[in-house]
Amino acid sequence: MKPGLRIVIGPAVGGISAFSHIVFGWNGRADGRHIMALSDKAWGLSDNQDFYVRFWGVRGSIACPGEKTMRYGGNTSCLEVGCGDRLLIFDAGTGIHAFGADLTSNRGVVGGGFKTDLFFTHTHFDHICGFPFFAPAFDPGNEVRIWAGHLLPERTVREVLIYLMMDPLFPIPIDTMRAKLEFEDFQAGDTLDPGDGITMRTAPLNHPNRATGYRIEYGGKSICYVTDTEHVPGEPDENILKLIEGTDYFIYDSTYTDAEYPERKGWGHSTWQEGARLADMANVGTFVVFHHDPDHDDEFMDAIASDVEKTRPGSIVARENMVLTP
Repeated sequence: MKPGLRIVIGPAVGGISAFSHIVFGWNGRADGRHIMALSDKAWGLSDNQDFYVRFWGVRGSIACPGEKTMRYGGNTSCLEVGCGDRLLIFDAGTGIHAFGADLTSNRGVVGGGFKTDLFFTHTHFDHICGFPFFAPAFDPGNEVRIWAGHLLPERTVREVLIYLMMDPLFPIPIDTMRAKLEFEDFQAGDTLDPGDGITMRTAPLNHPNRATGYRIEYGGKSICYVTDTEHVPGEPDENILKLIEGTDYFIYDSTYTDAEYPERKGWGHSTWQEGARLADMANVGTFVVFHHDPDHDDEFMDAIASDVEKTRPGSIVARENMVLTP
Protein backbone atom coordinates (compact mmCIF):
# COMPACT_ATOMS: atom_id res chain seq x y z
CA MET A 1 0.00 0.00 0.00
CA LYS A 2 1.23 3.48 -0.83
CA PRO A 3 1.75 6.01 1.99
CA GLY A 4 -0.98 8.55 2.53
CA LEU A 5 -3.95 6.29 1.75
CA ARG A 6 -7.06 7.64 3.41
CA ILE A 7 -10.16 5.54 3.99
CA VAL A 8 -13.47 6.98 5.10
CA ILE A 9 -16.55 4.97 5.96
CA GLY A 10 -19.70 7.07 6.10
CA PRO A 11 -23.35 6.45 7.01
CA ALA A 12 -25.72 5.03 4.43
CA VAL A 13 -28.40 7.28 2.96
CA GLY A 14 -31.46 5.21 2.19
CA GLY A 15 -29.29 2.12 1.77
CA ILE A 16 -28.93 -1.23 3.39
CA SER A 17 -26.14 -0.56 5.85
CA ALA A 18 -24.84 2.22 8.07
CA PHE A 19 -21.49 2.81 9.72
CA SER A 20 -21.96 6.20 11.38
CA HIS A 21 -20.43 7.40 14.65
CA ILE A 22 -17.51 4.96 14.64
CA VAL A 23 -13.99 6.37 14.60
CA PHE A 24 -11.09 3.91 14.49
CA GLY A 25 -8.38 6.57 14.15
CA TRP A 26 -4.79 5.93 13.19
CA ASN A 27 -3.89 2.28 13.34
CA GLY A 28 -0.19 2.81 13.89
CA ARG A 29 0.84 1.12 10.64
CA ALA A 30 4.11 2.15 9.01
CA ASP A 31 2.21 3.01 5.83
CA GLY A 32 0.13 5.59 7.72
CA ARG A 33 -3.23 4.14 6.73
CA HIS A 34 -6.10 6.14 8.19
CA ILE A 35 -9.42 4.39 8.76
CA MET A 36 -12.22 6.64 9.90
CA ALA A 37 -16.01 6.69 9.87
CA LEU A 38 -17.79 9.98 9.43
CA SER A 39 -20.58 10.98 11.78
CA ASP A 40 -23.88 12.12 10.26
CA LYS A 41 -22.87 15.74 10.89
CA ALA A 42 -19.64 15.29 8.97
CA TRP A 43 -21.16 13.45 6.00
CA GLY A 44 -19.92 15.86 3.30
CA LEU A 45 -16.74 15.17 1.36
CA SER A 46 -13.64 16.95 2.63
CA ASP A 47 -12.18 19.83 0.64
CA ASN A 48 -9.03 17.94 -0.35
CA GLN A 49 -10.79 15.04 -2.01
CA ASP A 50 -10.06 16.05 -5.61
CA PHE A 51 -9.82 12.40 -6.69
CA TYR A 52 -11.67 9.70 -4.80
CA VAL A 53 -13.84 6.61 -5.12
CA ARG A 54 -16.88 5.93 -2.94
CA PHE A 55 -18.56 2.52 -2.84
CA TRP A 56 -22.37 2.59 -2.94
CA GLY A 57 -22.74 -1.11 -3.73
CA VAL A 58 -20.17 -3.90 -3.32
CA ARG A 59 -22.13 -7.14 -3.92
CA GLY A 60 -22.43 -9.29 -7.01
CA SER A 61 -25.34 -11.22 -8.54
CA ILE A 62 -28.18 -10.15 -6.23
CA ALA A 63 -28.73 -7.70 -3.39
CA CYS A 64 -28.64 -9.35 0.04
CA PRO A 65 -30.01 -7.02 2.74
CA GLY A 66 -30.12 -8.29 6.29
CA GLU A 67 -28.47 -8.38 9.66
CA LYS A 68 -25.72 -10.72 8.45
CA THR A 69 -24.49 -8.29 5.77
CA MET A 70 -24.84 -4.97 7.60
CA ARG A 71 -21.13 -4.24 8.04
CA TYR A 72 -19.98 -4.84 4.47
CA GLY A 73 -23.28 -3.98 2.80
CA GLY A 74 -25.79 -5.77 0.61
CA ASN A 75 -26.31 -3.50 -2.40
CA THR A 76 -25.06 -4.50 -5.85
CA SER A 77 -22.34 -2.68 -7.76
CA CYS A 78 -22.21 1.09 -7.93
CA LEU A 79 -19.17 3.37 -7.55
CA GLU A 80 -18.87 7.14 -7.40
CA VAL A 81 -15.58 8.58 -8.65
CA GLY A 82 -14.85 12.27 -8.14
CA CYS A 83 -12.32 14.01 -10.40
CA GLY A 84 -12.12 17.64 -9.37
CA ASP A 85 -15.49 19.16 -10.23
CA ARG A 86 -16.52 16.12 -12.28
CA LEU A 87 -18.52 13.20 -10.94
CA LEU A 88 -18.40 9.81 -12.64
CA ILE A 89 -20.56 6.76 -11.89
CA PHE A 90 -19.61 3.16 -12.54
CA ASP A 91 -22.46 0.66 -12.80
CA ALA A 92 -26.04 1.08 -11.67
CA GLY A 93 -26.77 -1.78 -9.32
CA THR A 94 -29.08 -1.30 -6.36
CA GLY A 95 -26.52 0.98 -4.73
CA ILE A 96 -27.28 3.78 -7.19
CA HIS A 97 -30.65 4.37 -5.50
CA ALA A 98 -29.01 5.51 -2.26
CA PHE A 99 -26.46 7.48 -4.27
CA GLY A 100 -29.20 9.37 -6.09
CA ALA A 101 -30.96 10.06 -2.79
CA ASP A 102 -27.75 11.46 -1.35
CA LEU A 103 -27.23 13.72 -4.37
CA THR A 104 -30.73 15.18 -4.14
CA SER A 105 -31.05 15.34 -0.34
CA ASN A 106 -27.53 16.25 0.80
CA ARG A 107 -25.69 17.77 -2.16
CA GLY A 108 -28.31 20.08 -3.64
CA VAL A 109 -28.79 18.22 -6.94
CA VAL A 110 -32.28 19.59 -7.56
CA GLY A 111 -33.72 21.91 -10.16
CA GLY A 112 -31.39 20.98 -13.01
CA GLY A 113 -27.81 21.85 -13.86
CA PHE A 114 -26.30 18.53 -12.71
CA LYS A 115 -24.14 16.66 -15.22
CA THR A 116 -22.62 13.22 -14.83
CA ASP A 117 -21.28 10.26 -16.78
CA LEU A 118 -22.40 6.67 -16.11
CA PHE A 119 -20.03 3.91 -17.27
CA PHE A 120 -21.25 0.32 -17.40
CA THR A 121 -18.85 -2.59 -17.07
CA HIS A 122 -21.61 -4.69 -18.63
CA THR A 123 -25.38 -4.91 -18.53
CA HIS A 124 -26.20 -8.03 -16.54
CA PHE A 125 -29.14 -7.33 -14.30
CA ASP A 126 -27.26 -6.83 -11.03
CA HIS A 127 -25.31 -3.96 -12.63
CA ILE A 128 -28.27 -2.13 -14.20
CA CYS A 129 -31.31 -2.87 -11.99
CA GLY A 130 -30.93 0.36 -10.01
CA PHE A 131 -30.91 2.61 -13.07
CA PRO A 132 -34.69 3.24 -13.11
CA PHE A 133 -34.41 4.42 -9.48
CA PHE A 134 -31.67 7.04 -9.99
CA ALA A 135 -33.53 10.20 -8.96
CA PRO A 136 -31.38 12.80 -10.79
CA ALA A 137 -32.35 11.18 -14.12
CA PHE A 138 -35.95 12.35 -13.59
CA ASP A 139 -35.05 16.02 -13.03
CA PRO A 140 -35.38 18.25 -16.12
CA GLY A 141 -32.20 20.20 -16.78
CA ASN A 142 -29.87 17.45 -15.60
CA GLU A 143 -27.65 15.60 -18.08
CA VAL A 144 -26.54 11.98 -17.89
CA ARG A 145 -24.12 10.59 -20.47
CA ILE A 146 -24.18 6.79 -20.52
CA TRP A 147 -21.27 4.66 -21.77
CA ALA A 148 -20.83 0.96 -22.57
CA GLY A 149 -18.03 -0.91 -24.34
CA HIS A 150 -19.33 -4.47 -24.58
CA LEU A 151 -22.49 -4.37 -26.68
CA LEU A 152 -21.51 -3.49 -30.24
CA PRO A 153 -22.24 -4.63 -32.88
CA GLU A 154 -25.28 -6.64 -31.78
CA ARG A 155 -27.00 -3.87 -29.83
CA THR A 156 -26.54 -0.52 -28.09
CA VAL A 157 -26.73 0.57 -24.48
CA ARG A 158 -29.75 2.73 -25.30
CA GLU A 159 -31.63 -0.34 -26.54
CA VAL A 160 -30.75 -2.32 -23.42
CA LEU A 161 -32.01 0.37 -21.06
CA ILE A 162 -35.19 0.80 -23.10
CA TYR A 163 -35.81 -2.94 -22.75
CA LEU A 164 -35.09 -2.75 -19.01
CA MET A 165 -37.90 -0.22 -18.51
CA MET A 166 -40.31 -1.74 -21.01
CA ASP A 167 -43.78 -3.17 -20.32
CA PRO A 168 -44.32 -5.71 -18.75
CA LEU A 169 -40.97 -5.57 -16.92
CA PHE A 170 -41.33 -2.03 -15.55
CA PRO A 171 -44.32 0.27 -15.03
CA ILE A 172 -42.89 3.41 -16.69
CA PRO A 173 -40.77 3.76 -19.86
CA ILE A 174 -37.35 5.37 -20.09
CA ASP A 175 -38.96 8.43 -21.72
CA THR A 176 -40.33 9.28 -18.26
CA MET A 177 -36.82 10.32 -17.31
CA ARG A 178 -36.81 14.05 -17.95
CA ALA A 179 -33.06 14.58 -17.78
CA LYS A 180 -31.13 14.79 -21.03
CA LEU A 181 -29.79 11.29 -21.67
CA GLU A 182 -26.92 10.73 -24.10
CA PHE A 183 -25.64 7.30 -25.10
CA GLU A 184 -22.05 6.46 -26.06
CA ASP A 185 -21.16 2.96 -27.27
CA PHE A 186 -17.48 2.12 -27.74
CA GLN A 187 -15.26 -0.93 -28.07
CA ALA A 188 -13.50 -2.28 -24.98
CA GLY A 189 -9.84 -1.43 -25.49
CA ASP A 190 -10.57 2.13 -26.59
CA THR A 191 -9.17 5.12 -24.70
CA LEU A 192 -11.95 7.57 -23.80
CA ASP A 193 -11.78 11.31 -23.19
CA PRO A 194 -14.59 12.41 -20.87
CA GLY A 195 -12.96 15.86 -20.64
CA ASP A 196 -11.61 18.04 -17.81
CA GLY A 197 -8.24 16.31 -17.69
CA ILE A 198 -9.66 12.82 -17.21
CA THR A 199 -8.29 9.93 -19.26
CA MET A 200 -10.21 6.66 -19.34
CA ARG A 201 -8.38 3.58 -20.56
CA THR A 202 -10.44 0.42 -21.09
CA ALA A 203 -9.86 -3.28 -21.64
CA PRO A 204 -12.04 -6.29 -22.53
CA LEU A 205 -12.79 -8.73 -19.71
CA ASN A 206 -13.52 -12.46 -19.71
CA HIS A 207 -17.23 -12.61 -18.86
CA PRO A 208 -20.35 -14.10 -20.46
CA ASN A 209 -21.78 -11.55 -22.94
CA ARG A 210 -18.55 -9.53 -22.53
CA ALA A 211 -17.56 -6.81 -20.06
CA THR A 212 -15.22 -3.82 -19.84
CA GLY A 213 -12.53 -2.90 -17.32
CA TYR A 214 -11.71 0.76 -16.66
CA ARG A 215 -8.64 2.74 -15.63
CA ILE A 216 -9.48 6.31 -14.55
CA GLU A 217 -6.47 8.63 -14.67
CA TYR A 218 -6.62 12.09 -13.13
CA GLY A 219 -4.05 14.43 -11.63
CA GLY A 220 -1.21 11.95 -12.01
CA LYS A 221 -3.03 9.18 -10.12
CA SER A 222 -5.25 6.30 -11.18
CA ILE A 223 -8.05 3.98 -10.07
CA CYS A 224 -8.77 0.69 -11.87
CA TYR A 225 -12.21 -0.91 -11.76
CA VAL A 226 -12.09 -4.48 -13.05
CA THR A 227 -15.31 -6.51 -12.70
CA ASP A 228 -16.88 -8.89 -13.82
CA THR A 229 -14.19 -11.23 -15.12
CA GLU A 230 -13.09 -14.87 -14.85
CA HIS A 231 -9.46 -15.87 -14.67
CA VAL A 232 -7.81 -18.93 -16.18
CA PRO A 233 -5.77 -20.64 -13.43
CA GLY A 234 -2.06 -20.30 -14.09
CA GLU A 235 -2.57 -17.90 -17.02
CA PRO A 236 -2.64 -14.26 -15.85
CA ASP A 237 -4.88 -12.06 -18.01
CA GLU A 238 -2.57 -9.85 -20.06
CA ASN A 239 -5.36 -7.39 -20.82
CA ILE A 240 -5.83 -6.79 -17.11
CA LEU A 241 -2.12 -6.63 -16.32
CA LYS A 242 -1.58 -3.92 -18.95
CA LEU A 243 -4.58 -1.96 -17.68
CA ILE A 244 -3.62 -2.00 -13.99
CA GLU A 245 0.17 -1.60 -14.22
CA GLY A 246 1.31 0.72 -11.40
CA THR A 247 -2.20 1.90 -10.52
CA ASP A 248 -2.93 3.41 -7.10
CA TYR A 249 -6.08 1.31 -6.53
CA PHE A 250 -7.03 -1.97 -8.17
CA ILE A 251 -10.70 -2.85 -7.53
CA TYR A 252 -11.22 -6.45 -8.64
CA ASP A 253 -13.91 -9.12 -9.02
CA SER A 254 -13.20 -11.23 -5.94
CA THR A 255 -16.50 -13.10 -5.82
CA TYR A 256 -15.04 -16.45 -4.77
CA THR A 257 -12.12 -17.94 -2.93
CA ASP A 258 -9.67 -20.24 -4.68
CA ALA A 259 -11.24 -23.13 -2.74
CA GLU A 260 -14.72 -22.30 -4.05
CA TYR A 261 -13.74 -21.59 -7.63
CA PRO A 262 -13.53 -25.15 -9.09
CA GLU A 263 -17.25 -25.72 -8.47
CA ARG A 264 -18.08 -22.36 -10.06
CA LYS A 265 -15.82 -22.49 -13.08
CA GLY A 266 -17.47 -20.92 -16.13
CA TRP A 267 -19.71 -18.62 -14.09
CA GLY A 268 -17.72 -15.55 -15.13
CA HIS A 269 -16.08 -14.52 -11.87
CA SER A 270 -12.70 -14.61 -10.15
CA THR A 271 -11.17 -14.92 -6.68
CA TRP A 272 -9.50 -12.58 -4.24
CA GLN A 273 -6.37 -14.70 -4.42
CA GLU A 274 -6.14 -14.15 -8.19
CA GLY A 275 -6.62 -10.43 -7.58
CA ALA A 276 -3.71 -10.42 -5.15
CA ARG A 277 -1.54 -12.28 -7.64
CA LEU A 278 -2.36 -9.79 -10.41
CA ALA A 279 -1.71 -6.87 -8.05
CA ASP A 280 1.75 -8.19 -7.25
CA MET A 281 2.62 -8.82 -10.90
CA ALA A 282 1.49 -5.33 -11.93
CA ASN A 283 3.09 -3.38 -9.07
CA VAL A 284 -0.29 -2.14 -7.85
CA GLY A 285 -0.41 0.22 -4.88
CA THR A 286 -3.53 -1.05 -3.12
CA PHE A 287 -5.61 -4.11 -3.97
CA VAL A 288 -9.34 -3.80 -3.21
CA VAL A 289 -11.53 -6.91 -2.83
CA PHE A 290 -14.91 -6.25 -4.50
CA HIS A 291 -18.08 -7.87 -5.90
CA HIS A 292 -18.68 -10.01 -2.83
CA ASP A 293 -20.68 -13.22 -3.19
CA PRO A 294 -24.19 -12.66 -1.75
CA ASP A 295 -23.77 -15.87 0.28
CA HIS A 296 -20.69 -14.47 2.03
CA ASP A 297 -21.97 -12.87 5.23
CA ASP A 298 -20.04 -10.45 7.45
CA GLU A 299 -18.34 -13.25 9.36
CA PHE A 300 -17.15 -14.84 6.10
CA MET A 301 -15.96 -11.46 4.81
CA ASP A 302 -14.03 -10.87 8.05
CA ALA A 303 -12.17 -14.12 7.39
CA ILE A 304 -11.37 -12.98 3.83
CA ALA A 305 -10.15 -9.63 5.17
CA SER A 306 -7.81 -11.44 7.56
CA ASP A 307 -6.52 -13.79 4.87
CA VAL A 308 -5.95 -11.09 2.26
CA GLU A 309 -4.07 -8.98 4.78
CA LYS A 310 -1.71 -11.89 5.41
CA THR A 311 -1.30 -12.53 1.68
CA ARG A 312 -0.84 -8.91 0.57
CA PRO A 313 -0.54 -6.54 3.54
CA GLY A 314 -2.41 -3.27 3.16
CA SER A 315 -5.13 -4.68 0.92
CA ILE A 316 -8.73 -3.59 1.53
CA VAL A 317 -12.09 -5.34 1.49
CA ALA A 318 -14.65 -2.91 0.06
CA ARG A 319 -17.62 -1.88 2.21
CA GLU A 320 -20.59 0.27 1.34
CA ASN A 321 -19.92 4.01 1.83
CA MET A 322 -16.17 3.51 2.08
CA VAL A 323 -14.20 6.33 0.43
CA LEU A 324 -10.66 5.89 -0.86
CA THR A 325 -8.47 8.85 -1.76
CA PRO A 326 -4.87 8.76 -3.09
